[in-house]
Amino acid sequence: MHKIALLLSLAVLAAAPLAYDAFGHGFGSDTAPAISFSGMNVTVNTQLSPPDLTVGAVDDANMRIQFFDDDTGDVFEEVAYRVTIFRSNEMLVRELFYDRDGTLDVEIRPIDTCLAPKLIECTKVFGDIHPIAGGYFAYGENRPLVKGPIFDKGGMYHIRVTIEGASTPKTLISQIDQDQLTFDTFVSVAQEQDFVIQTAHADELPIQIKTYYDDILNLAYSPADHSLKFDMPFVWDPDYVSLVQYVHEEVRLPNAPPYNDVTDFTGYINGIEVDSDVIRMEPFNQNNNTIVHFVVFGNELQRINDILGESNYNSNTMTFQLVPSHNDIKNTIDFYFVNPTTFEPTGATATISWDAEYGVNEEIPVVITFFDETDSVLKDIMYAYTVYDESNNRLASGGDDIDDLGIYAFEGIDIQKITFPPGQQYRIDVAILGQGSGFDPRYAGIGSAIVKLEPSTDNPTSVPGVPADTNTIDTKPAPDTVPIPSWIKNNAALWSNDVIDDLTFASGIQHLVENGIITVSDVPPAVTNQDGIPAWIKNIAMLWSEDQIGDQEFTAAIEFLLSTGIISVG
Repeated sequence: MHKIALLLSLAVLAAAPLAYDAFGHGFGSDTAPAISFSGMNVTVNTQLSPPDLTVGAVDDANMRIQFFDDDTGDVFEEVAYRVTIFRSNEMLVRELFYDRDGTLDVEIRPIDTCLAPKLIECTKVFGDIHPIAGGYFAYGENRPLVKGPIFDKGGMYHIRVTIEGASTPKTLISQIDQDQLTFDTFVSVAQEQDFVIQTAHADELPIQIKTYYDDILNLAYSPADHSLKFDMPFVWDPDYVSLVQYVHEEVRLPNAPPYNDVTDFTGYINGIEVDSDVIRMEPFNQNNNTIVHFVVFGNELQRINDILGESNYNSNTMTFQLVPSHNDIKNTIDFYFVNPTTFEPTGATATISWDAEYGVNEEIPVVITFFDETDSVLKDIMYAYTVYDESNNRLASGGDDIDDLGIYAFEGIDIQKITFPPGQQYRIDVAILGQGSGFDPRYAGIGSAIVKLEPSTDNPTSVPGVPADTNTIDTKPAPDTVPIPSWIKNNAALWSNDVIDDLTFASGIQHLVENGIITVSDVPPAVTNQDGIPAWIKNIAMLWSEDQIGDQEFTAAIEFLLSTGIISVG
């Protein structure tokens, strides 16, 4: 019964309207606050495709705008949209568009050669004009085209949408109140900037910063603590800060001294230490780089502003500082996701990690990172999680509220602060609900991991992809000095494909037990299991035989079969 919440979260996607307001703001998608109108709560969603739009990486992008009922998710039809785009308060385009089905798609082709005094003078709009509504008409596969200095530079773009008509082209909502249905959304476009620093270890060490807000300036390296400091233009006026959803900077450090053995970073903004969940370090090296994310949400920006007071309000600079740490020990669990019906692997995996210095009864920042089958970070993920104790009591959860479905991990990395009571082991169930604003089900699935936590933290163990109601065993890795014979792996392949039967496979397991390769305490007497061996065990055997998982995961699954009496030896 304890899997119902996560399974329900997956199932509800097929029946419920999309919960756009569950998404993060200021990345590739944003939903404006809802406005009460004619007995409804209505809003606008703006979405870029690709969502992680990087300057120079693509020649064109799609901007999708929808006007919908926030309570039901119903999209209004025959909508006339007045769209204005700003960057740094400079207007780039202002035009009227019309779409019959209510989902407006506009092609944006950036140009970076504008020399006009006002950038909007370089913007051109192409397409058919609707004879009644008067706006550039999107229909079928045809979409209006905007060419101009839009998305040609990194930073935050302000997209203001005014609804001038809806339901039919002649129903002019703007005649009721010109400003009543104006919505402000914000999206980010990334820009990569390359720097070089000099350290005691190298004359030139390349540093790359991918900024989603504005240009990075004045990068400096301190040899005393190997910290990095850099500036970015930012308006600290409280009225403006209240509108900013978050600021995101991605720092890529080469896996070389002094950063090759860094286990964590402490972050500062304008000299104020930021909360631990602001710094998100990817738990792997990509192209021999360590990737650190500075994700500063609006409430943290306001906290910093409150601490610094009025002296900061007139500042036009945000100063970032990253100070490395080399002594922290990380506990890490890897697991994979399976389809909740077939228990077939979806191709997605996840890593859960936390600092070993934390123990029970402490609020622990637990980092969850999602990966695809190529070990690249899975971005734009909606997920839910639940933590259970040994008695299947729910200790913590998130993202499984039907009215506010999903937690948005836009960079594929998220931090949840969880407090564990003492003296137990715990199970963390994670469900990928989908990817992108359409909840693409490609990687949707469930996975579970076992966490052991004591006042002095033990090393955790986990059973990747195991259904949660069976993933509560105390697993032991196979000793490195006693390798599993190759013929056992061959048997696993044959058994997973139903070439040999359970009895033949069990005879191989008996060899593992008798030779101490697998050890199980308190093995029950031989019993007959009428339901047979669960399908997920064969999946694990197949993955192990193909070297997609290691010996520890395979032996953990076999120990479960033995300790529960599903199969017996001797």
